[in-house]
Amino acid sequence: MEKIRVIALAVFRRDDEILVNEWYDSVKRETFYRPPGGGVEFGERVIDTLRREMREELGAEIRDVRLLQVTENLFVRNGKLGHEIVWIHDAAFVDPAFYARDEFLIDENGTRGRAVWKSLREFERGVASLYPDGLVELLKQATDDR
Repeated sequence: MEKIRVIALAVFRRDDEILVNEWYDSVKRETFYRPPGGGVEFGERVIDTLRREMREELGAEIRDVRLLQVTENLFVRNGKLGHEIVWIHDAAFVDPAFYARDEFLIDENGTRGRAVWKSLREFERGVASLYPDGLVELLKQATDDR
């Protein structure tokens, strides 16, 4: 049975860059990016998911977490349909040393990958793909509102 997955994502900013996990879709032959985060477990609050996922993926503690938007994401990855309810948050690292790192090695559900800083302009110009859909516009608006 297919399920709707609830996930929480954290957007970290370094000047005009955001931290994103880099993944590859073997069917589309596309490298794509998504902010770090993961699935909300039963009985877990979204904020606790963010804290747990940042510890697991990046080894980081976070602060200043602020909800930007909740959105629905329908997508196809590696030929399989996915459906998510996505809680998107702005966040900051407690330890400023994390902003000096250019790359983080991550392991998400047994799949190894990396998180890197990418310029929001790359996503705006379509040079790189950022998911979920609509995130580029949301982040641009949130940046303009600052």
